Amino acid sequence: MPLIVETCIARHIGDRSEQQDRVAVFGHSSWRGTMMAILADGMGGHAGGELAAEQVVLQARRNFEACVPDSGCLGQLLERIVADAHRGIRQVRASTGTDPHSTAVALMLWSGQAGWIHCGDSRVYHFRGGETVRRSQDHSLVAELQRRGRLDEVAASSHPQRGVLLSCLGGHRPPQIAFGEAPARAGDNFLLCSDGLWRHFPDAELAAVIAANPAREAAETLVRLARRRAAGSGDNISLAIMKVCSGAGEAGTAKPETIAAASCAARKSPPCPRPPIPSSPLPHRSPSPRRAAA
Repeated sequence: MPLIVETCIARHIGDRSEQQDRVAVFGHSSWRGTMMAILADGMGGHAGGELAAEQVVLQARRNFEACVPDSGCLGQLLERIVADAHRGIRQVRASTGTDPHSTAVALMLWSGQAGWIHCGDSRVYHFRGGETVRRSQDHSLVAELQRRGRLDEVAASSHPQRGVLLSCLGGHRPPQIAFGEAPARAGDNFLLCSDGLWRHFPDAELAAVIAANPAREAAETLVRLARRRAAGSGDNISLAIMKVCSGAGEAGTAKPETIAAASCAARKSPPCPRPPIPSSPLPHRSPSPRRAAA
């Protein structure tokens, strides 16, 4: 049975002075039914983070359009996107004198398959109905402490160093990357998002909201809840939802083997005073990038 992918992208500036996240979903110009979602959370203050995130999206588009979709080269394509974006950000640093960094997460769908790659703490989730099948593991200090059993989920959510990354794009060291793939079938939902969204939700709630709503309504609901829970100290939010449906009856009036795409942009909420950030009692092991409040 032909599949339909219903998509929506959304961004919100949060309580920051500028938007440094970038997110896009696009199809291949020659290979019908092949598409990619890309998301980047820029860091570096002022224009630096914005330029870094734009490099990630730019390199994803270039490499995706130049590829011939094939399961044997999927990992190489996604690794090339990250490597080229890393080099591009390093060039931005040299030419502008800024200190840009970015996370990156990319997901590709084609012929009933999904493959993804990530670096940093922007995430990709694979849901099946209301269940979480997979979730990427953050390259962050707090996530590493969790993996070592030194922090639980509750302590991690409020840890003063939760913004410290152990790997990202644009640094002096090559980025650490993680790759995953799985069959994509009707009823599967994929979410790419920055930490401005995911830190306000347990996995089960994300899965339930996306399963119960069309992509656009799910995106609007998640942004609205994240803004409420941020209580005036919210980071930039970005997300991409991709819902795999089995036919036109599950995705409005879209025809089989086409992509039904919707884009929604949330409004900026009035700025609110930010609570003070507590100083950290724990040193981190490397001069890893810390998210700067824009």
